[in-house]
Amino acid sequence: MNTSIAGLPAFIAYFFVSLGLTALYLVTYLTATAHREIALVREGNLAASLALGGSLLGYSIPLSAAVRYAGSLLDCIVWGLVALVVQVAIYWLMRPLLPNLSRRIDEGETAPAVLLGAASLAGGLVNAACMSY
Repeated sequence: MNTSIAGLPAFIAYFFVSLGLTALYLVTYLTATAHREIALVREGNLAASLALGGSLLGYSIPLSAAVRYAGSLLDCIVWGLVALVVQVAIYWLMRPLLPNLSRRIDEGETAPAVLLGAASLAGGLVNAACMSY
């Protein structure tokens, strides 16, 4: 049986780049939204947790596709940034469809939060499929 960890340096590079991109995504998304997700989640606000969790998963799906299909680390970074823009755009596109979205999430309304999370997941799936170049 041939066992090798020759790919370990690439794994480490892609893993830490992915962590960095995910952190950048969270900072960007948390800045773009009009409500304070982290504070709301800490207070036990299920709506905020659902919306943020859906968004994070919606970003992670295309990020994983970027890692899988990237020809290089730089390629992965570029596609990770594209995924970031798509996810933030989904939030901004949902705002007119769900009037007072941030206030409603702030108040713990789960229906708009679930729809926002589902839109984030759907956008992430389509985004990832489009990266199978």
